[in-house]
Formats: sequence, structure tokens, C-alpha cells
Amino acid sequence: MKRFIEGENRLQSTLFPESLEDYIAKDNSIRIVDAFVDSRNLKQLGFAGAEPSATGRPGYQPATMLKIYIYGYLNRIQSSRRLERESHRNVELIWLTGRLMPDFKTIADFRKDNRLAIRRVCMEFVGVCRELGLFSATLVAIDGSKFKAVNSRDKNFTKKSVKRRLQKTQANIDRYLAKLDAVDKEEPEIREVTAQELQQKIASMQAKMEQLQGYEAEVEAHADKQVSLTDPDARSMMKAGGGSTVSYNVQTAVDSKHHLIVAHEVTNATSDRSQLSSMAEQAKSALGAEDLTVIADPGYYKGEEMVACDEAGITALVPKVDTSGKRGKGQYTRADFSYDAKADEYVCPAKARMTYRFTTAEKGKQMRAYMTHQCGSCALKAKCTSGKERRIKRWEQEHRLEAAETLLKKNPDAMRQRKRLVEHPYGTIKHWMGSTHFLMKRLPNVQAEMSLHVLAYNLRRAINVLGVPKIMEQLQAS
Repeated sequence: MKRFIEGENRLQSTLFPESLEDYIAKDNSIRIVDAFVDSRNLKQLGFAGAEPSATGRPGYQPATMLKIYIYGYLNRIQSSRRLERESHRNVELIWLTGRLMPDFKTIADFRKDNRLAIRRVCMEFVGVCRELGLFSATLVAIDGSKFKAVNSRDKNFTKKSVKRRLQKTQANIDRYLAKLDAVDKEEPEIREVTAQELQQKIASMQAKMEQLQGYEAEVEAHADKQVSLTDPDARSMMKAGGGSTVSYNVQTAVDSKHHLIVAHEVTNATSDRSQLSSMAEQAKSALGAEDLTVIADPGYYKGEEMVACDEAGITALVPKVDTSGKRGKGQYTRADFSYDAKADEYVCPAKARMTYRFTTAEKGKQMRAYMTHQCGSCALKAKCTSGKERRIKRWEQEHRLEAAETLLKKNPDAMRQRKRLVEHPYGTIKHWMGSTHFLMKRLPNVQAEMSLHVLAYNLRRAINVLGVPKIMEQLQAS
């Protein structure tokens, strides 16, 4: 007969440890959560209720509520209702809170009422990581990723989607009207029942048409030309593999040494084009670095952003993109014209010299125009321009963009390095979140929620690199 390991009889008396402390090992990560929160000045960080009221019913300490949330996000428990249940049965959480068991509404309100303070706490731990020497403080990679919002595609309206739904609804109305005409030729008994059903459906479709026309007017009046009903701040964004999703655009700057997130931001911008300089400057400030190199993909390339980085003392390695579409038509692009800085002239593919003619302003930028009179007799004119002559315009800050492009060519491995850095944190956080969306609505709330995810990621990463004792030593010394 097979033998098995058998458990104890449930009726057998058991002698448990005398204190909760005996249940928590010395190297348990929740000791870091406890020490980190206790070492912070929550009043200075802006937490509501950090100073107890002299009258009224006593409330929970912000430190207790913050520990609950950090523990929850560290252990894939983001829901306030689940955190309430865990506070009743989870020994680690019971130890962390001192047997306090707040209800889910109190837990949820704490996150909502302390949005900015929670974001500051996330940056506080970045400071702890800097003191622990976990940052290279010389190279960071910047990237954005789409995180689903609490808003389905059916509750999001853009000019394109409203037009498509209006056409579909009108087609349904036309189809029902055609059926109604056919029903009139049926027997009276059948006609009465069927006609009544069809008229109800037609009325329903007409009401839907009026509703869609209302959404069409709202979309047209909105600054972003789209409207989300469930979460007004969420936006429809294109996915990398095709299609779209109603999401938020999460930006991160990841340090090269241990893949820790040094700065993050949640936006509802549908592209990354204008995010480079702000993220780079946040990363530089968080690291306390004098010189910093940032790497980003071509989606971040924008002249003004590159210049802003250069002015802030940040070296930006971002591949330049050609958006003209001429290359696909077999025509020459601007990249085929070389600039002679010494002579201040451009040399065209036919080796003709294009000299400076005049300066013009375009979208707030001073542009110098270069031309040549040899275009009319040039054998390559058909591949160059359909006008009388080809004109090249040069921005007054173009030399900075050329210097950045030259530096990128000297670092051919930069894009592979970027991918190795930024994909790891996003993959970890999304895996930890599961196939779900943000739990909160509106941009300020989502920013606080993302800060908790980033804090949990950095905390888990720091523990993996240094271990609990080393971090505890630093927290107790601070």
C-alpha cells in the first residue's frame, strides 16, 4: 500500500508562536516596506491626515495605509476589496499593519486622496536607490508603452469610428425599411405582427442615429477630436501590431546599470514625438547627473526636442526619420543633399552648388533657403523636383541635429542596447498586472496608480540585486 505524507488532525491542539514577529523571517521583503515607510516624513510628502485631528473619530495613520498599498502592488494585489480580505487572513499584512483591518472604501479613498503624495513616495525610493549606488547615472533609455484604460472601444468615439457607426446604422435602417415594404404584401395576420416588430427596430435605429450624431458633434468640438465616455481622459491609440486600444501612454526612463526606472510619466498623448526632452530632464534631475546620455527609438525624433536636450546638457541618441515619402517614389530626399558647412552651401546629387538665398519663418523656426539655377538643364531633374527648381531649407539649429546624428553613427549598438533596457521593465510590470487595465479613471488617478506599480518594480529589483539586509541597513541609517 502506498504511503503519503499526512497532515495533522484538525482537532489536535497546536502551540503557535507567541508573537507575530516570529512569523516574519529576518530577510522577508516586507521588513523593507515597513522600514522605508517609517523612515519617510509623510507630512512633508503631502499625505492627508498626517497630523491627527484633535476632535472627531480617529483615523488610520497614512503610514499604515501606504504600507498596505505597497505590499499589495508588490504581491499582485491592487484591488481595494482584495486588500481588505488579505488584511483579515494574510499574516504578513497583519504583521505590517499591527492587526489593523480597514475596509475597502477607506483603502480606496486613501489612494484617490493622496495622488501627488504617492508619486512623491515613488521618487523617494529612487533617491534610496541612488544612495545605494544602483544607478550608473550616465546612460538611460526612454520608451513609451500603451496601458489599457477603464474604457472599452465601444465607449470611445473618433471622427472615423463615428462615421463608420453612422453608416452601419443607416444601412440597418434601410434594410429594415426594405423588409417593411416586403411585409406589406404578406397576409394581414402575418403583416400586423411583423410590421410592428420592424417599426420598433427602425425606431430604435433612428434613436441610435440621433445619439451618434450627438457624439459626432462632441468629437468635432473636442481638442483631441475624440471622446471617451467611461474615462474621459483615455484616448484611442494605435498598437504596435496593428489595430487600436483605448489606453494611456506610459513613459519611462530606465537606467543602464540594473534596469531600474529613474523617472516615469503617464500621458494621454497618442504619440511619443513630444516626450523626449521632458523625460530626459526628469531622469537627469532624479539621478543628480551633470552629463547624461539618453537613447530612444525613432518615434521620439523631433528637432525641437533634440535641441531642448542639447541645451539641457543631455546627449540624445535618436535615429532620424524620413517622413517625406519621396524615397518610395524613386525620388531624391533631403538626405541626398550634402551640406558644406565651410562654404555654407548644399551640394545636390548632380554635384551642383546650392547657395543661400533668403531666410523665412515656418512654425516659429528660422529657415534658411538654398537654391541653384541649374535645375532646368539638369538630367536628374525628374527624380529631384516637379517644380521649376529644387529648394532646400535649413533650420538655424540644424548643426545640433547633425552633431547628434554623427554621434549616433559612432554608436551602432545604441538601438539594441535601448531595446534590452526598456523592454524588461515594461514586460515585468505588465506581467505582474496581468491581462487587465488600470483600475482607476482620469489621468491624475492613473498617474498615482502607475507610481505604485513603478515603486513595486523598483523595490523588487533592488531586493534581487542587493538583498534585504543591505537595503535595511541603508534605510535604518537614513
